Amino acid sequence: MSNPMLQLIVLAAIAIFLILRLRGVLGTRDGFEQPRVPEETVTPRRFDVIDGTADASDNDILDHAEPGSPNAKALIAMKKIEPSFEVGPFLSGAKSAYEMILMAFERGDLSNVRDFLAPPVAEAFESVIADRETRGLTTEAQFLGTRETALASAEFNPATRQAEVSVRFVGEMIIATRDASGNVVDGDPKASRKQRDVWTFARQMGSDDPNWQLVATA
Repeated sequence: MSNPMLQLIVLAAIAIFLILRLRGVLGTRDGFEQPRVPEETVTPRRFDVIDGTADASDNDILDHAEPGSPNAKALIAMKKIEPSFEVGPFLSGAKSAYEMILMAFERGDLSNVRDFLAPPVAEAFESVIADRETRGLTTEAQFLGTRETALASAEFNPATRQAEVSVRFVGEMIIATRDASGNVVDGDPKASRKQRDVWTFARQMGSDDPNWQLVATA
């Protein structure tokens, strides 16, 4: 056997050996195989709904409502419609609205806060302001701060997506009402007093309008 022929046989044997080894390592693929798609990265949800209760990881709800309570269930339903809704920031906004609306009412000018008042509430406030003016009464008010802001209750109507959240406030003010002669007829211009209120704010979840409106006071 010539030397070139011997070399060819040796090379063929090596090639067959390598093919068999590769098939043993990689396996075989018949026909068209779609490229492997990387597994989707799963981002944990901020909260889960399990039998109407909030998952323990959703501290935004559980910091303000008991697990499994009607309040917690209502807040969960709100978040299902509008995941960006956060109870903590809502309460902070309600606190600012409380001071702004309260002072506007005491000063007798609702023009800057009317968008935050439901029509029946605005009419009731205007009626009191008009009565004070008729009687010649003026009010001096200084807001010292909100000592407490807490969730009182939460309700949600899934059919209309209407949410109502009641907030309990304890504010501290210096307030005095004077008659036309300047005499103090209510309050004390030199002493602070605490004012306790429960205000209910409402909004349709998922709507383009981000504003909550004050719909009831107590």
